Amino acid sequence: MPATRPPSVDALARSLLDTGLPHPLRVEAARAAIATGDPTAAASQARRLSRRLLQPVVNATGVLLHTNLGRAPLSHDQEPTSTNLELDLESGRRGSRTDHAGRLLALATGAEAALVVNNGAAAVLLALAALARGRGAAVSRGELVEIGGGFRVPDVMAESGARLVEVGTTNRTRRSDFEHAVGDTDADVALVMKVHQSNYRITGFTETVSVAALTGLGVPVVADLGSGLLDAACPWLADGPPSWLHDEPAVRQTLAAGADLVLFSGDKLLGGPQAGILVGRADLVSACARHPLARALRPGALVLAALQETALAYLRRDGDAIPFWRMATVPLEVLAQRAAAVATTAPGWSVTPTAAVPGGGTLPGVELASVGLTRPGDHTAALRAADPPVIARVQDDATVADLRTVDPVRDEHLAAALRACGS
Repeated sequence: MPATRPPSVDALARSLLDTGLPHPLRVEAARAAIATGDPTAAASQARRLSRRLLQPVVNATGVLLHTNLGRAPLSHDQEPTSTNLELDLESGRRGSRTDHAGRLLALATGAEAALVVNNGAAAVLLALAALARGRGAAVSRGELVEIGGGFRVPDVMAESGARLVEVGTTNRTRRSDFEHAVGDTDADVALVMKVHQSNYRITGFTETVSVAALTGLGVPVVADLGSGLLDAACPWLADGPPSWLHDEPAVRQTLAAGADLVLFSGDKLLGGPQAGILVGRADLVSACARHPLARALRPGALVLAALQETALAYLRRDGDAIPFWRMATVPLEVLAQRAAAVATTAPGWSVTPTAAVPGGGTLPGVELASVGLTRPGDHTAALRAADPPVIARVQDDATVADLRTVDPVRDEHLAAALRACGS
């Protein structure tokens, strides 16, 4: 009996019209199915391709700033229109893209000026290249950190053209160490840099130098805060700063303490889009803006528009308009009520106290009391198969869906995914 000829790629691709994928992706799915010898697998191949596309997910991990899930949740809508990105509406002449979100962030932090680039590492790279290329930058050995993705301060410094001048020891650095480095003519130190230790801590026999103590050395003090808490007073929250923020350095207070330039991320505690933000002295910010790297590192209009929206919410003192702060401060009793409501429609899942974490390399060791739904066993793969996918965690041989990181509008989606696991 002659072998059955496989269907043509084109015919199989046309049969996948209901997947909503464009023709080239349907062809890819059809070819992959035929290559396995099972043309009937074309639909499943198409689903695999769909799931590789960037798409919304329900974050039920309990990690508020989950790097794999885009860190700070962001909602920004913009109609298809031109904007005054680089146009001065008063004069009709070319303007600067730093005049929008940057000006607002400078106002919100009490800085003379601000500049926005595309991420936190870019802010560090640009500041060092503009202010210390070919010269020394003094950093405490205890702050030569590596954070997620292999980002190492010494490596970025080398790429910038600045020369690393290590001072102090891993656990103890004093102001006199910086004084010696700045006074060493061979070191030719152009600036001193204080780096937020991000997601690790050194405890015990330790000593560090504050930003205030670094002032008066005769060179600019650059503070890389990373996490991006705007103001320790949290005036955008009706109840003031949460207790879990008590040790976190903030941009406004760091500038007030004497930092000449502060660098931080837009998608961490700021709660905005991915961006790197430089705020501080106008002359230093201007030097960074004039550097050739600034053009290569600048963000696009969508990022700047979303960042402007975030900055305006801070200036209005409207923490509820910033999704990160909404989920970080929602009362425990509200989470318990939502969890109980979801559990009534999801047999097999139990309401359980949990602990959420800030994530994103911020606030190591900090936990936020939360409430979740649990079920024995690992059901994370089934939850990821839901539409939209639900991302949960496994803890103590049980699957945990933490409500603190789930937007209330997603509760029904969560419930449907949990029910599907039990069917």
